[in-house]
Amino acid sequence: MQRILQPGEIEALDRTNLPRVRLPQPASLFADRAARLAQKAEGNPIGDYLRFLARLVRAQQQAAGTVQTAAPEPALIAQAQEHSMPLLPAASYVDPAWHRVLDELLAALNSATEVPEALQPTLQALCTMPFDERGTLARRVLVGLLTEPQDLASAPIVMAALQVTFADRASRLQESDVPYTDPATICPVCGSAPVASVLRIGGREAGLRYLHCGVCCTEWHMVRVKCTHCESTKGVRYQGMQSEGSDQKDGPKDEVVLAETCDQCHTYRKIANQEKDPLAEPLADDLATLLLDLLMGETDYARASMNPLLPMSEGPAA
Repeated sequence: MQRILQPGEIEALDRTNLPRVRLPQPASLFADRAARLAQKAEGNPIGDYLRFLARLVRAQQQAAGTVQTAAPEPALIAQAQEHSMPLLPAASYVDPAWHRVLDELLAALNSATEVPEALQPTLQALCTMPFDERGTLARRVLVGLLTEPQDLASAPIVMAALQVTFADRASRLQESDVPYTDPATICPVCGSAPVASVLRIGGREAGLRYLHCGVCCTEWHMVRVKCTHCESTKGVRYQGMQSEGSDQKDGPKDEVVLAETCDQCHTYRKIANQEKDPLAEPLADDLATLLLDLLMGETDYARASMNPLLPMSEGPAA
């Protein structure tokens, strides 16, 4: 008896042609993200914050051209592949190069006009913070242990510096270096949660869904019938700001960003569709659609993971 394949299963059959992992290209990544943030700032209720982030991401692009991180040892790659574990878990492998990147970002922000006056004390505190305290703060940011107001204000800037260093290190890998992880819902490079997913266009990636890491910016493929948080194939639905979602894989029509909900784990994570807007960028579009998060806050679905450039104290869903 023949079995009818579900949407997304067909594309997973050809393992030789499927681009399993999209390793970041930092220069173009940050340039595209900055442009998208600036574009989405127009008429947005949080437009000022998006313009500030666009300036921060442009500084990331500049820093990405100078940073150099260390490549992982072959033995570490072999160990990760043998045990189906992330190659370089973020909180355990913070490259010291991030300190210099942070200094570059702070210098760029101190000379920028887009920086809110209220953020100046935070910039000054980071500039004068001792080396060891910076390292401790970086690890708290990576694991989401942010309780003090000053930590919340510093977190997006610290994460921006970490993103540059982690993305640089990931960009130096080969796809064959990257292990298959268990669970498949965490980044196979740094073990962080995805910030959102994106339907890609063009070439062999056309129509495929990739999860986008909020830390190292690696993307990895996951079939569209699975929940990005618990991997269930049951009760995955889509909701948008204009209309309620359905079981259909494309969800409400004409909306670039949707909330993909799961009735099994009762979480949601956004999905950006480049077929509806080729300029859609997962992290930027996630930030630009906070209204959708407010609407989802009226439902019984919890957000699966937070955006790393948004100062929030809530941790990921259990």
